[in-house]
Amino acid sequence: MATTTHTPAFPLVPSPEEQLLRQSVGALSRRYGPGYFQNVTDAGKPATELWSELGDSGFLGVHLAQEYGGGGAGLYELAAVIEETAAAGVPALAAVFSCGVNGTILSQHGTPGQKDRWLRGLATGAMMSSFAITEPDAGLNSHNISTTARRDGDGWLISGQKYYISGMDEADWVIVVARTGTDERTGRGLLSMFLVDADAEGLTFQPLPTALQVPERQSTVFFDNVRVGPDRLVGKEHHGLRAAFAGINAERLLVSSICTGVGRYALDKAVDYASERTVWKTPIGAHQAIAHPLAAAKVELETARLMTAKACMLYDLGQDAGEASNMAKMTGVDAGLACLDAAIQTHGGNGVALEYQLSNYWFLVRMLKIGPVSKEMILNFIAEHTLGLPRSY
Repeated sequence: MATTTHTPAFPLVPSPEEQLLRQSVGALSRRYGPGYFQNVTDAGKPATELWSELGDSGFLGVHLAQEYGGGGAGLYELAAVIEETAAAGVPALAAVFSCGVNGTILSQHGTPGQKDRWLRGLATGAMMSSFAITEPDAGLNSHNISTTARRDGDGWLISGQKYYISGMDEADWVIVVARTGTDERTGRGLLSMFLVDADAEGLTFQPLPTALQVPERQSTVFFDNVRVGPDRLVGKEHHGLRAAFAGINAERLLVSSICTGVGRYALDKAVDYASERTVWKTPIGAHQAIAHPLAAAKVELETARLMTAKACMLYDLGQDAGEASNMAKMTGVDAGLACLDAAIQTHGGNGVALEYQLSNYWFLVRMLKIGPVSKEMILNFIAEHTLGLPRSY
């Protein structure tokens, strides 16, 4: 007798559980709101109070296994959490790399001991972590990483430099991608991942000044013979890049969620302003020059949200989500920028006044168009792997 494998249907309407999750996260986040976000950013402080409450409420670990203190759900639910915080004006970038990237990597490739030791802190928000792969001379070519991890007895010594690393000033530990050998056939680096304490001897970092107006700071990180033991290798030696993509694809989806959340925030403010702002006895929202850009941005936004939801579902089902994750990241960032740009234009000169709390989000979304993967590299991926065109690089 023939059997069929049931694949869950793509939910076009949020389930009651998802609605409750979004409502709860949104209500919590709005108690902080854009004023709080701007205050902690201006003061150069982390968003500790928001982070702690999200963690205590179980939202940061919603996608992690229950046996390690998580909620037992999936990336779909974490994406909802991240989108709702951003829609409330408090985008939680740290949740992307700390809970999303590192939590996913450890969940899929960590040993039972590693999960027991480090996942619990991520699930509750008691620990903050960072992810270090980017280097100044490697760019998007991760195979060209020059930070090395060489054997030292039963452990390794890590030496090198990482660039544009988020949240090192708050991190308790960091996952580091390092070269542990060279493929003799291709000349490419063989990469491995290591879990390194942020206060390890030989690890230093310095702030990297940027135009970003977010609580999470960027840093250049230096490793000078930082020793790690055998229990700090995440996944298999020389196979770190494959394991890292568990987190990298998750990162692309969660970046899209931040951007669509910011887009929702910006559109809501623009609609309110356009409905109330009156010039020549008419609300400016009645004019098509104002209304049409906002409507077009809304179309982009909802398209991106659908793509992101589809990619999250594929990811949680264990299917190949590379194509969908790339599409989600590209459409999410573009939609977020379109919403912000239309909202700023709607506000006129007030759009760049800090009082109106719009322009301060622009560099965050604009930076996310560059990294963690650029629009150009996404199009390269789609051209080669989806369309079957010859490789261009």
